[in-house]
Amino acid sequence: MNRISILLQTSMLCLAMSAPALAGDTITVTSWGGAYTKSQEKAFFGPYSKETGVKILQDEWDGSTAKLKGMVETGQVTWDVVDVEPGHALQGCDEGWLEEIDYSKLGGKEAFIDGAAMDCAAATIVFGTIYAYDASKFPNGGPTTMADLFDTKKFPGPRALRKAPKTTLEFALIADGVAPAKVYDVLGSPEGVDRAFKKLDTIKKDVKVWWTAGAQPPQLLADGEVLMTTAWNGRIYDAVKNSGKNFKIVWDGQGMDFNLWAEPKGSPHKEAADKFIAYTMTPDVMARQSQYISYGPTLKAAIAKVPADILPDLPTAPENTKNAFVVSAEFWADHDEELTERFNKWLAQ
Repeated sequence: MNRISILLQTSMLCLAMSAPALAGDTITVTSWGGAYTKSQEKAFFGPYSKETGVKILQDEWDGSTAKLKGMVETGQVTWDVVDVEPGHALQGCDEGWLEEIDYSKLGGKEAFIDGAAMDCAAATIVFGTIYAYDASKFPNGGPTTMADLFDTKKFPGPRALRKAPKTTLEFALIADGVAPAKVYDVLGSPEGVDRAFKKLDTIKKDVKVWWTAGAQPPQLLADGEVLMTTAWNGRIYDAVKNSGKNFKIVWDGQGMDFNLWAEPKGSPHKEAADKFIAYTMTPDVMARQSQYISYGPTLKAAIAKVPADILPDLPTAPENTKNAFVVSAEFWADHDEELTERFNKWLAQ
């Protein structure tokens, strides 16, 4: 299905009702779909169109670097703003197919939490890779630590883990006793990598599903196929809030990561794209998104504006960050290829 020309109904309605200064501009914003994009529609797209008259066209992508890079290299750029991961931002900067961010228009890099203000992309949200379980299966109390995910004697039953080394290896080391703050120091050595795979060996036979899409973990829990599963926290929260599931998140050892706005070089509406990004980077606007999905804002001033009843469900809540780590984009940019190759060989054994 061609999703490029999905025009927000709210934008059309509001454009007809008003004639603000930027009316007539159109930008294309590309994101990841699902509950995440719906939260962007409610927090950013609809209100921005209403306030400015700018039409926002939406597209979706699967994170394929080749597609984004190819647009720039062929001069066929149809996206103005793209929601990227830190790895895309590093690669796009190094290879010159993403614009550098002018932080003087966004309040300066110091306005953001550590790691959120990258040279070629500015983060809007923090999400956590965690693990979760169905509380109804644990009437006497469920797991509470990352070590419990790997403890099949204390908590026997099938597991699901992400089919990727990123965060899976970090979780294995934390479960093996490595402090989250030291996890990349350990994983940066051959001995540390061996240690992580040795720990994964201990639950390999209990991993029933190696998931590849974010929608799988809550469904696996809902179907009772697995006892515990790693997941992105927003997917579990959505299942609890909107589907009434009795799922619980274990925050111990969570990996905090970012989603960021970037602009491909050659964007046909760069000025309008700059204004849209600046709009989303104001504290009051950024803080809205947490009302629609349990991801935390990246502006320090926006964190303080999140309602108190929402804060406990966010990765950035103080209680949830006591034993957390920030996923290192630099580490994975340097080691993703070799560790993915070893991970896939390990899976096939």
